[in-house]
Amino acid sequence: MTDTSSSNKSTYARQGDLARLPLPSLEETLERFITTVSPLLTSEEKETCKIEVDNFLQTDGPKLQQLLVEYDERGKSEGTLGSFVEEFWSDAYLAPDSSVVMNLNPFFVLEDGPDNNRSKDQCGRAASLTFSAIKFASSLKKETIVPDEFRGKPLCMDQFRALFGASRVPKIGERDAVEVDPESSHVVALGPDGSVCVNEQDIVEILTAIKTDATKLPPDITSRNSLGVLTTLPRKEWADARNMVVSASEQNETALEVIDGALFVLVIDDVKPKDIHEAASNMLHGTYDLRSRDNLIDYQAGSCCNRWYDKLQLIVCSDGRAGINFEHSAIDGHTALRFVSDIFADNVVQFAQSITKTIYSNHDGMFPSIIQAEVKRASPNNSVVPKKLSFELPQKILDKIYFAETILSDQIVASETYVLEFTGYGKTLIVRNKMSPDSFVQLSMQLAHYRLYGKIVSQYEPVLTKGFYHGRTEAMRTATDKAATFCKTWTNPSATDEQKLLTLREATVYHSSGIKNALTGKGIERHLFALKCIADKNNIPTPVFGFGPVVQDGFGIGYIIRDGGVQYSISTKHRQTERFAHTLKQTLIDMGKLLQPTTSLKVECSITGKQNFEMNKATTEYLEAYCDTYGEGPQSTVSFSSSTVGPPPATPRAPSAGFARVLQKQSSMSLKRLSSFGVDITPKEENRKNL
Repeated sequence: MTDTSSSNKSTYARQGDLARLPLPSLEETLERFITTVSPLLTSEEKETCKIEVDNFLQTDGPKLQQLLVEYDERGKSEGTLGSFVEEFWSDAYLAPDSSVVMNLNPFFVLEDGPDNNRSKDQCGRAASLTFSAIKFASSLKKETIVPDEFRGKPLCMDQFRALFGASRVPKIGERDAVEVDPESSHVVALGPDGSVCVNEQDIVEILTAIKTDATKLPPDITSRNSLGVLTTLPRKEWADARNMVVSASEQNETALEVIDGALFVLVIDDVKPKDIHEAASNMLHGTYDLRSRDNLIDYQAGSCCNRWYDKLQLIVCSDGRAGINFEHSAIDGHTALRFVSDIFADNVVQFAQSITKTIYSNHDGMFPSIIQAEVKRASPNNSVVPKKLSFELPQKILDKIYFAETILSDQIVASETYVLEFTGYGKTLIVRNKMSPDSFVQLSMQLAHYRLYGKIVSQYEPVLTKGFYHGRTEAMRTATDKAATFCKTWTNPSATDEQKLLTLREATVYHSSGIKNALTGKGIERHLFALKCIADKNNIPTPVFGFGPVVQDGFGIGYIIRDGGVQYSISTKHRQTERFAHTLKQTLIDMGKLLQPTTSLKVECSITGKQNFEMNKATTEYLEAYCDTYGEGPQSTVSFSSSTVGPPPATPRAPSAGFARVLQKQSSMSLKRLSSFGVDITPKEENRKNL
């Protein structure tokens, strides 16, 4: 949503009102640590844990805590760091050598568009979403995007600086860097003043020209030259391969600059998912489709080769089904969701405008636009035409592309994604029974796993901390003592319904209190992680202490809680994904049997269309749906392993220079250089004037 009515609605206007993330005391964190790991340990292991924690508190702990306090104060006074964990958390994303595909990059699958005819047309759907996306980028550049709030409190908007024109770039001999081109003006062009210089029909024609040109090469040749598959490699290998590409020719270097500096990557997939499961897996990692040529030499024709994982990707399938996959180093799910929510809502409102503008005299018909960006179409002398990027790839690069594809294909065939659409009940019924929907859903997954495997396992839920300056996320562990009691009671044949309902209520209340602790800066994991990092920074040896990363043998689950249902997207490697989903469905049915049904009806007064689409209301609705119980909602990633929004506002401060450690601004390509690079693929001269 955008607003230009007052300066206090400027996108970054309230950054100075945000408090810094508080640094908890060492004693408080260690006490919570013991409580957190308790349900995962035997009685003997608990005693050993307490001894180790007490020893840490008496020896290295206070020294590391003091170093962390001094580090935090120094970062605050010098304006170089937004919080005590900011530098370390950036390193946690950018330093590892592992591939980002399936390990790091999240995805969203969008609902079908409001216009049944247009939403099934690939170019039409892609044009609608792209047009809304560049309007969002234009509004963000002009800082007219309404800042996020949660229950009247401002949320940090700093991540939006890295939403467009950003690329994760691998480096030889050092960690990756996220580089942002603040003047980015393509995938589709923006005018020099930040206005949009194409309309939706222009984009349809541009995409039609691109699709026509793409059919000129046979699929085996296209697969062989799929440079984007190199972005799926471990980062050190990708850094070496990228250096080889750049060294091969100046043209290659310029083409990579064009890609890195693009607003985002629009992916046009020659794939028609047969169901929601295939659609989700396509957004996560693309499809696997091995084919053979006449000489029986195979090639990969799946959409897994049609990706660029270092950037924000807007993906549209041949049947119009769409989604996004985004690079996670600099932005979290909440930021990506705001973008997705706004462009989808803008599509809906544009459709509503198209059917009411003949009745109502104003341009927008009955409904005001969600994204109010200025559109100034390019003049005929400065028309927007598609340009094809070409690379000169020596054989050693072609070999790397092939081997990267085979490694990726191994991962794809070893992975499974299943979407459970549960429609028995949802947020409305859970809230009516005075329970937190997020806590309820988290416990449903813990119980489903317990029913299937008979043990309590570690379960991780990210909780956004954007109520603080440069806040990212904190971790909440669902496997509490209350959750363990809940699981054991519900699987006990002798337990009564009253006992089951009591343990469910107690577990949800306890989970919600943990979420609130994480939300308000009282979590334990970022603190323990920062203590380890400050020890490394000062060359101080530390004991093995804390939590491990998301595991390879676990379940990755994203979920969306709706009024009348819950959608779970479940991904695993070598696990019984569908069986777990069926167990989860039965668990929800059993839990629902003990809830009081919704029996009352409400008659609401009618409101005008303009009131219904007020921007502030829309902003509130999307935030409430996303974090109504403090969890990250749709972006909540749950890992099963077999082994009030903050303090009072602080005094205003200048933007932290520390963010430059993560976002290295690159030089923008001049419009003249950009427009002169590449090959014009407009099919006919008479069409050029329309593009």
